[in-house]
Amino acid sequence: MKSIRVFLVAVILSIITLFIFVAALKGYQSSMQEADRLFDKQLLDTATLIANLPAGQSVTKLSNNSTIAFQVWQHGTLVAASANVPETAIISFSPGFAYSNFGGYRWRTLAYFDNDNDHWVLAAERTDLRYALAENVILESIFPIFISIPLLGILIWLIVSRGLRPLQKFANELESKQADDLSPLTYPFTYQELKQIGQSSNRLLERLETSLLREKQFASDAAHELRTPICALKIQLHNLADDRPEETAGTRELTDTIDRLGHVVEQILDLYRSSPDQFNASFTNINLTTLAREVVAREYERFDSKNQLLEFEGEDCFLLGDQFALATLMQNLLSNASKYTPEGGQINVSVHYSDSGIDLVVEDSGPGIPEDERETVFERFYRVGRDRHASGEAGCGLGLAIVKRIVELHAASISIRPSGFTTGTAFQVSFPLTRKSVL
Repeated sequence: MKSIRVFLVAVILSIITLFIFVAALKGYQSSMQEADRLFDKQLLDTATLIANLPAGQSVTKLSNNSTIAFQVWQHGTLVAASANVPETAIISFSPGFAYSNFGGYRWRTLAYFDNDNDHWVLAAERTDLRYALAENVILESIFPIFISIPLLGILIWLIVSRGLRPLQKFANELESKQADDLSPLTYPFTYQELKQIGQSSNRLLERLETSLLREKQFASDAAHELRTPICALKIQLHNLADDRPEETAGTRELTDTIDRLGHVVEQILDLYRSSPDQFNASFTNINLTTLAREVVAREYERFDSKNQLLEFEGEDCFLLGDQFALATLMQNLLSNASKYTPEGGQINVSVHYSDSGIDLVVEDSGPGIPEDERETVFERFYRVGRDRHASGEAGCGLGLAIVKRIVELHAASISIRPSGFTTGTAFQVSFPLTRKSVL
């Protein structure tokens, strides 16, 4: 993941390092030129001093390792010299500075004519030692600058971090808002850049709140408008059954259709109520085993009508959760198991502790779910077999989507595997032992 802080520090430090390098290079070149000028002046002073020595007296006190060498010539005759020069002239008798090689070294040379004494002074200085001295002086002045680059990087990091702190606080306030909290942000936008972001975010929250209120109102109106005619149809069918006791195929199909329509309406409303922005959960300490027994008891007639064997086992397991949502979860899992299990089949429900928390398992002896469809069954309106399973029962494809939503709201996980029967599917919901936060 890319970081603005790292990007800014890297770019700023790179630019500063580049400028320091260029400045150091230019400074080095200028310093070397100035050092050459000073050394040349020193060499000229040395030549002038040698020119004032008495002519004809050989001076040999300088050793072969000396950085200075000289010769004094008069009328083509060597009248004085240091011990580290050859017998011949080290440079031509042309006034000015030049370079020459002798004695295994390269020398900076100067030819100086002394008019007062009528002789030439040829002075030389080793360039390697001259440059070494100059470089040491220059590098000692540049070295602290390069040493300071890591410290400069730390300083830039602290400055950039402080500059980004308001953005981090702004992000923290956004992150701390609950799913159903669409109130405007109250963070003081004292910075011009954040002010625009804050205003845009508040306008977005305002539009979202308006949209959700409109959706909530629609759901409420739809629930009322759809339930009322369904209830009226059921009453009319009941009255029709009293007037005409003989049941026809058309009457049975009409009753089943109305029941399915009512089921679809309730499932859509359950899906809406289980969305994070509408989930006003009141988490309490719940005995999941006791709740599972109650749901199994309420749904028992469904299994009995298909001669399905329903078994339940479990130990007392307590967790923090929303009782209504967990009951809806179990009801949908049991309804799904009964729907896809043939008559005379078997369904097992178990609740027990595991190493990671609490496991709720519902397994059936139905045809099972292909492995490549185990992830897609939780999508809205998706049904194994597309429209209608071999059991002949229809559904709306929302039951498992609601289960998945409730599982997520309880910070749990759900997995699908083959059941312990010859055929069939097992749904396992794993709840954590503790919950540090409530969605």
